[in-house]
Amino acid sequence: MVASADQIIPYSHVEQLREAKRIIEHEATALRNIAIDLDARFCAVVDRIAQCQGSVVLTGIGKAGIIGQKIASTLSSTGTRSHFLHPAEAVHGDLGSVHEDDIVLVLSNSGETEEINRLLPLLQQRKICILSITAICHSTLGQASEITIPLGRLREAGLHGLPPSTSTTAMLAIGDALALVLARLRGFSTQEFARFHPAGSLGRKLTPVTRIMRTDASLRIAKEDQPVREVFSQSWNQARRTGAVMIVDEDGRLSGIFTDSDLARILANHQEHKLDRPIREVMTARPVTISRTAILGEAVELLAERKLSELPVVDDDHFPVGMIDITDLIALMPQSLELAINS
Repeated sequence: MVASADQIIPYSHVEQLREAKRIIEHEATALRNIAIDLDARFCAVVDRIAQCQGSVVLTGIGKAGIIGQKIASTLSSTGTRSHFLHPAEAVHGDLGSVHEDDIVLVLSNSGETEEINRLLPLLQQRKICILSITAICHSTLGQASEITIPLGRLREAGLHGLPPSTSTTAMLAIGDALALVLARLRGFSTQEFARFHPAGSLGRKLTPVTRIMRTDASLRIAKEDQPVREVFSQSWNQARRTGAVMIVDEDGRLSGIFTDSDLARILANHQEHKLDRPIREVMTARPVTISRTAILGEAVELLAERKLSELPVVDDDHFPVGMIDITDLIALMPQSLELAINS
């Protein structure tokens, strides 16, 4: 008998939130258990991939396949050559994209997926290494694999435990762990990561500070013993003048900074006599600096954390090589700088 409209129990927001929290907590518990149970087989997979002369080929069907695509993308972006192979397309010609020096990492919760099982003997015939992430090691996939990272028997979350949820979350977490551990093992640097992510917000954050800092004629540099009046009477480049003077010692190393705001403060306090004193007496000694090897994201964090408007850039010997002015960054990273300015 079909219930009438007035007999349908409303699914309130409170109940929706309660169920959503149960689902997330269920998956979080599964991930904690997998983290606890992770063993030497994970390290064996890492070592096998690290020794691979070819690419890591991810494959899987359905939701596991979608997770495989994401893992392949993460591996590629962190220094491990990788691509995704659809198992159904593989037996219709795409198997040619797999070479004998590649590794195939197969994702399947059951380990008994028809399309996967059709692919396994074809890979074995060519002696291609098979690794897997699956529920149990004695499944067809587990037995065909050189190394298996077992998920265990996971109960899917929500809706009678039918749609893949907990199992795919676990696959994704293990895939992320593999990619990031491999990246660290290889010494994958921030600079290398930046080369693979030149566009978008992430690309801007990874831009080297040397690309956006002011240099040469745009800089104002003075010696410690110069009077303030003399420093500010010099002819500076007005086109892109920074609002700070970098003060250097007798060896040319950065020893302090003096800003337009410091000058305004002297005048506002009627301390004009200080204008004829050496600038070292009124400068900010040992100012906050950033290395020329740093990236833009680090500079933005430093400007925000210390509430600075100018940030000197120095080399390994502490010689000034540039200046980052907050006004130059507003167009590049508006959201981050809006937070910095308003905080």
